[in-house]
Amino acid sequence: MGSKKNTSTHTVAANKTIKAVDFFCSGGGMSYGMQRAGIEILAGIDFDQNCEATYRANIRGAEFIHADVFDLKEKELEKRLSLNKNDDNLLLIGCSPCQFWSIINTSKEKSKQSKNLLKEFHRFVAYFNPGYVVVENVPGVLRRKEESGLDEFIVWLENRHYKVHFKVHEVSNYGVPQHRKRFTLIANRITNTELEPVPVKGKKITVRDVLGEHNGFPKIKQGHKDPTEFMHTVAGLNALNLERLSITPHDGGTRLAYVYDQRLAVPCHYKKTDGFKDIYGRMWWDRPAPTITTKFFSISNGRFVHPNEDRAISLREGAVLQSFPKHYIFKASSIANTARMIGNAVPPKYAEAVGKAIIQNHHKQQLAL
Repeated sequence: MGSKKNTSTHTVAANKTIKAVDFFCSGGGMSYGMQRAGIEILAGIDFDQNCEATYRANIRGAEFIHADVFDLKEKELEKRLSLNKNDDNLLLIGCSPCQFWSIINTSKEKSKQSKNLLKEFHRFVAYFNPGYVVVENVPGVLRRKEESGLDEFIVWLENRHYKVHFKVHEVSNYGVPQHRKRFTLIANRITNTELEPVPVKGKKITVRDVLGEHNGFPKIKQGHKDPTEFMHTVAGLNALNLERLSITPHDGGTRLAYVYDQRLAVPCHYKKTDGFKDIYGRMWWDRPAPTITTKFFSISNGRFVHPNEDRAISLREGAVLQSFPKHYIFKASSIANTARMIGNAVPPKYAEAVGKAIIQNHHKQQLAL
């Protein structure tokens, strides 16, 4: 396929950098990881203006475009970013908000519009015909690929001579200290190679590898507020929750420590030893963290208790478990808003693994020209 691209209808240049536009960019997790891989980010597009300050603070050299993709026109984007159609060096990224397809979402009404975002992204891919396309989402988008528009999109890409990889990947295989399954599509029309994220060799990174005093996280108590950009801020706890944590064993302990105590047990958990045990549970030091959700600051929303301190993990700890570097700046108005931005992000290390696959393929193609 690569040999057919040396025509006047395609923009091909040896040693030319891949340039990307990141749709639904949020706080920049995907953009940052792609930059780390060596891809130039031209712009991030998002409807949520609350993420603009964070994106601009971290994704240097990129433009932030505040726009609703339903209203954004292809020609408008083409002119604003000086994009070319049929550009082999162009990458379009679409990591649309995934609330509608998430198994943990409780309000489908609020997120109905998100189910059509892939179809809107498809419109831009059809117009620009870029060399590469990346889509990242929750596994649910694959389980319901006909309803989500994914089925139609994949068939369309293949008919346009893209080699398409689509699969659910476990991000802990790619340098992220967290168990998290994400659907990823990588479409490549430059070569006949099916591209997959580049895994990290060796043992998986664990909570102990990135958190704790030995990693620059001083001990703090519940309710601690960090006024610096390090953001080692943690939510407060009431007296009952503090008592619960005081008897929860360190390093992986759960609510089973007080399941038979009528005063301490959550009423719906009293004397129940089966079912979901992660709520009010501690993380393990020597395992990757559980999935960091948008509610990771709350101990009642998952296994988000520090392995041995009586508190939830801090905002910065959640960000590091998402593989953001410690110097990444988050600008949001509250703990909840910051946690939402962190929890919704594509882990940068995983984004970098996707970007590396594209960079390696592009380099091979350039050498063949």
